[in-house]
Amino acid sequence: MAAQIIDGKAFAANLRQSIARAVPALPRTPTLAVVLVGDDPASQVYVRNKIRQTEEVGMGSIERRLAADIDQQQVIATICALNEDPNVDGILVQLPLPDHLDEEVILAQIDPAKDVDGLTETSAGRLFLGKLGLRPCTPTGCVLLAERVIGNLSGKSCVIVGRSILVGKPAALLFLEKNCTVTIAHSKTKNLPELCRTADILIAAVGRAQMIEGSWIKPGACVIDVGINRIAAPERGLDKTRLVGDVDFASALKTAGFITPVPGGVGPMTIACLLRNALLASADAQKVIMDDV
Repeated sequence: MAAQIIDGKAFAANLRQSIARAVPALPRTPTLAVVLVGDDPASQVYVRNKIRQTEEVGMGSIERRLAADIDQQQVIATICALNEDPNVDGILVQLPLPDHLDEEVILAQIDPAKDVDGLTETSAGRLFLGKLGLRPCTPTGCVLLAERVIGNLSGKSCVIVGRSILVGKPAALLFLEKNCTVTIAHSKTKNLPELCRTADILIAAVGRAQMIEGSWIKPGACVIDVGINRIAAPERGLDKTRLVGDVDFASALKTAGFITPVPGGVGPMTIACLLRNALLASADAQKVIMDDV
């Protein structure tokens, strides 16, 4: 029996609907500010999508477009001004930044209370310590998807292939919060296929196209594929490409119980979780009980 495909678009739409229902209950509309430096085409598309979805759920949006050759102190000044603005609840700096800018230094300027990407050292520390705070969006989306299809995650074995600070490490801590038994695997892990076969929940976030084969997957497991890789697609024509994940989807489909597609799986949840963080960052929202957000 083929695995059930996890429709990330549908789950993300449901989450956005929950956010849209919560916004009118607040005395002030939450606002998300996005800082875009340079003219990278992909970043421009991402920012447009984020702004559009922010406005669709009824929240305010602010866009700060900065020149590609801008001085680092000017970028920092822009972020500090947004930090001080009481009408701004969340701040997102679109990555990647131009090479002459120090990404780590710039992200560190974001007020942790407005850090909707969950990337500051304070946000990471709060996650590690189990304290309240804004959590990284993609790992949060992974947890929400797993919960939707499995239910209670307590006691489940979770193997995460990939140890990045953006996905692998925070995902491990988030699944630990759900009382999973978590193992992080990486390029130096021995007997990786055997380890993957122990997982009730397998998170693929290694950045290698179709690396994880169906034979690596425990029958009935929930597979969350975070990878986004562009490979040649000669069947579509000369110089054509297509997007694939870190999992060999065709073979995994025969073994897994649940699996996210690429595209259409984790990606839509990432933006929905960004909006969720913008809502939760609002001081007004923190006074309102929102069980379904």
